[in-house]
Amino acid sequence: MSETSTTPAADTAASDGRIVTGIVTRDKMDKTRRVEIQRVVQHAKYGKFVKRRTVCYTHDEANESRLGDTVEIQESRPLSKLKRWTLLRILTKAPGRTVANLEGAVAGSETPAGK
Repeated sequence: MSETSTTPAADTAASDGRIVTGIVTRDKMDKTRRVEIQRVVQHAKYGKFVKRRTVCYTHDEANESRLGDTVEIQESRPLSKLKRWTLLRILTKAPGRTVANLEGAVAGSETPAGK
């Protein structure tokens, strides 16, 4: 009877909170990302489908997500005034800058010094 097993309470403690998918819309803050969750709801009176969004501030410990990434976030305890979510994983990366794009941006930004 010396088996070591995890208790069901220990398994659920790590998975408490909702898990949702959204897109990173701001990544300027250190260890914090702004994630927008899009949804479509039906208008109560007119029946037309309307887009709605929810903005969540998410804790990203490693600063690994970037603008435009699709991420999976999990509800957590309050980490600051606005942060109530934690980054679980990055589902898809946004198309990044390539060397050709960077070289084109540098070449296009040069202006003649005499003018």
